[in-house]
Amino acid sequence: MRFARRELRGGLKGFRIFLACLMLGVAAIAGVGSVSESLLAGLRADASQILGGSVDVESVHRPITPEALAYLQTQGRLSHVADMRAMARNPNGDQRSLSELKAVDGAYPLIGAMELDPAVPLEEALANRGGVWGAVIEPNLLDRLGLALGDRLRVGELDVEVRATILREPDRAVSFASFGPRVMIARDALEATGLIQPGTLIDYHYRLVLPAGTDHAAWMRDFRDRYAAENGWRVRGLSEAAPGLRRFIDRVAQFLTLVGLTALLVGGVGVGNAVKSYLDGKSTTIATLKCLGAEGAVVFRTYLSLVMILALAGIAAGLVLGAALPYAAAAVLNQLIPVQVAPALYAGPLALAGLFGLLTALAFSLWPLAKAKDIRPAGLFRQLVSGEGGRVGLPYILALGLSAVALAALAIFSSNERVLAGWFVLGAIGAVLIFLGAARLLMLGVAAAGRPRQPTLRLALANLHRPGAPTASIALSLGLGITVLVAVALTQANMARQVTEQLPEQAPSYFFIDIQPNQIDRFQQTVDAVPGISKVERTPMVRGRVSAINGVPSDQVTVDPEVRWVLRGDRGLTYAAAPPPGTQIVAGDWWPEDYKGPPLISFDAEIAAGMGIGIGDTLTINVLGRDITATIGNLRRIDWGNLSINFVIIFAPGTMEAAPHTIIATVNTDGPAAEEAVQRAVTDELPNVNAIRVKDALEAANQILEAVGQAVRITASVAILAGTLVLGGAVVAGHHRRVYDAVVLKVLGATRRDVLAAFLLEYGLLGAMVALIASVVGTIVAWAVLVFVMRSDFVFAPGVVIWTSLLCTVITVALGLAGTWRALGQKAAPLLRNE
Repeated sequence: MRFARRELRGGLKGFRIFLACLMLGVAAIAGVGSVSESLLAGLRADASQILGGSVDVESVHRPITPEALAYLQTQGRLSHVADMRAMARNPNGDQRSLSELKAVDGAYPLIGAMELDPAVPLEEALANRGGVWGAVIEPNLLDRLGLALGDRLRVGELDVEVRATILREPDRAVSFASFGPRVMIARDALEATGLIQPGTLIDYHYRLVLPAGTDHAAWMRDFRDRYAAENGWRVRGLSEAAPGLRRFIDRVAQFLTLVGLTALLVGGVGVGNAVKSYLDGKSTTIATLKCLGAEGAVVFRTYLSLVMILALAGIAAGLVLGAALPYAAAAVLNQLIPVQVAPALYAGPLALAGLFGLLTALAFSLWPLAKAKDIRPAGLFRQLVSGEGGRVGLPYILALGLSAVALAALAIFSSNERVLAGWFVLGAIGAVLIFLGAARLLMLGVAAAGRPRQPTLRLALANLHRPGAPTASIALSLGLGITVLVAVALTQANMARQVTEQLPEQAPSYFFIDIQPNQIDRFQQTVDAVPGISKVERTPMVRGRVSAINGVPSDQVTVDPEVRWVLRGDRGLTYAAAPPPGTQIVAGDWWPEDYKGPPLISFDAEIAAGMGIGIGDTLTINVLGRDITATIGNLRRIDWGNLSINFVIIFAPGTMEAAPHTIIATVNTDGPAAEEAVQRAVTDELPNVNAIRVKDALEAANQILEAVGQAVRITASVAILAGTLVLGGAVVAGHHRRVYDAVVLKVLGATRRDVLAAFLLEYGLLGAMVALIASVVGTIVAWAVLVFVMRSDFVFAPGVVIWTSLLCTVITVALGLAGTWRALGQKAAPLLRNE
């Protein structure tokens, strides 16, 4: 420790890149974890406001029974809300828009407050004045429909007066499948809209604020036993206030943590380079100490202590930055989501990031330290020209292996998605081996190429494989960063291609939903009367919830997380005598068209695999409180990408026909004029029918993809920044050698132009090699993600790869030349006098 403290008197020269690499990686992991915890803490704090009460009882299609309603009214403060989709129209024009209609009672909101413009009480804004009900709407709907405050708005068959716009709705959580802007009316006005029809998808919510001191979990268990289990109602508590947002936060945090780990991995290479460079600069000191009798263990412990002291400083700086990130992010996130971020110091993420940083510093420092330990004094003096290195003993190899295993185990077991993290670790190991192997092959190849006659080329090739050449470290650090960027860019390009190029060729123009069975003839006649209609498909739709799998309640079954969504809430399902067009049966057989036996279903093959079930297994579907157990008769492979009508579950005839249901239809048109005409005709003739324009949905999806892609690219650039730092460190580490080479070459008659051309060729060859390998590896990663994770097609995008390859080469050459240019400016006399 005394020697280590003395070494620190020389300052941080040689360790700036070391500190920057550690700080960047630790800050990324600590920041992501802290922001995630801040969001979850805000979600927990706002849970009752987002849920709308202590408990939410949800019933689909129909209100709860009078007995259950009477019971709830005795348990605490109660509010009744109904949510559904509805077409909002300007009664004095042709403008119309799909909206999310919300009907609330006088007790709403139980928790929080509505903020309106102008600032009037909600009950007053929605009240019936002179026979006209009021409404409050989101501001963008005014522009969309050409309305102003005080104008009339038609919802179904009811005209309401727009009296205010919504600035804040306390219980509206983040939704990634919003069907339109909010329209809010009084609960008593809903009946007059004519939208309540048998089978129409309406969510009835009963929010209850329980008395202080009530055991919420026990109360929900009791209510389920009394009413909910029998009727199929969903009962949610504060822990389930916004499950979609919670899953989204977890997924984003997982992805960003992997990016942070990539940055730390790349930075680890910089750590190793910095330690090696520092020890090379201390070769005279180490040789002198060993000549004076210092054992190798003393040298190892001295410089390991020095490295760990500096590592703790870099980690501390990264933790400070990571801890500050939630405070900086709060100002932005609080404007984007209804959950108020709760920034604070979260010990868990900070401790995890610190441990990652410490293990990274240890794992990447052990090898150069162990090599320096056993180098003979004479070898240290000759190292510049001989490249002689010490042998690494078995104890140090074991320590290095343990550090690497601990780092990998920490990455896997600290993750919520351990399988994904495991693949990440394997991929990282594979990428490291690929880039190190490629660098080794390049060095062997140029060494075997002999001595070209052209001096510039000869010098460039010699620099790539000379003793101490940074070829391997540059290839590894920059290659990993560029691989991440290529993979991200190709994945985002393929997702955007599917939305903007592939889907519109196959997709229908409109989905029409909530068509009543007795309206189907009027619907078909209305559509047939519109010119330019090329195709119409329609099918019945029933809402049901999977309540059990092979007799085991669905909430007790372990299934693949990727298919868990099927078990959350109600799902659309249908019945059919014949298989839908294009059906691909992969197991079992379709039933006869005149089937009259026990309930059978056709099920999605991929979801069945995720649930671990197949032909002959049973699913219990709860439809309006009635459990129906059906046997899986066949499995289908569904192509969700063509946006045709598809259902995970299709019943055989004879089971669902008597259940309340609606009809869903798709309409393909020949052009924009027909699109507008068919929407206007159907919604005018059938006010309860809702039209979803597919092009609008695709455009919105593409905007989301572009925003997500941009955010992902910015995040992935953290890995590129780490790679650039490491590259800069490698250039700095070789600066002394560059100065020596440049001076000797100039003394022997080489011009500055000759030396510069040789170095330019060297870095150009290295950058091109790294670009090629990184492009191949990144393409393979993108292909695997799209095909095996996203279950999508992969199309190679050469423009993306060319762009990243050029970026890689330019970065390599630019940083290489930056160090070379400084070397060319050194005067020969001082260096030669020192030699």
